[in-house]
Amino acid sequence: MVEYPFEEGAVDHDLPGGPRLIVGVDETPASRWALAWAIGAARLHRMALVAVHVSRAPVHPFPEALPVQQALRAGEEARCAEIVAGVFEDVAGGMPEDLATVVVGRVGDPGYHLVDIAREGDLLVLGRSRRGLLSRMLLPSTSMYCARHARTTVVIVQQPSPPDEPELSGERARRFWTRKHF
Repeated sequence: MVEYPFEEGAVDHDLPGGPRLIVGVDETPASRWALAWAIGAARLHRMALVAVHVSRAPVHPFPEALPVQQALRAGEEARCAEIVAGVFEDVAGGMPEDLATVVVGRVGDPGYHLVDIAREGDLLVLGRSRRGLLSRMLLPSTSMYCARHARTTVVIVQQPSPPDEPELSGERARRFWTRKHF
């Protein structure tokens, strides 16, 4: 395993060369499905895996002006590595030893940073969950932003729907069918 240590503000020249598989990682179930898919695809195609977590913590446009803001940003970027390590532990039992894995943490808008990291020839993998109307109105979709703005191929892994209701039996099934069809 080639493991690149997490460094604050990792830039493109710190990332592995050649085609890379970039996966957006957060603590949602959809992200876990996307990470599982990305690990399998990286193994299949022998690509380096770049796991990116972007914290939406509020940042001041001029962080140099506020010393407290610099400390908050550094703390959030360090927390990104912890979140990614936890998700890898849940999905794959830790960082895959057979893959070149890079962890990148950023603070800001997830869509912007994911599109910024991805370059031509890469594969960008994102999870998409089912969200309610209020959530869609207040928080824009990162996967849709990346699909519109990325210069590379984008794969959106849909979170599976929960299993259907168990079969209705007897009187309850007749009442359901009668209401629906008459």
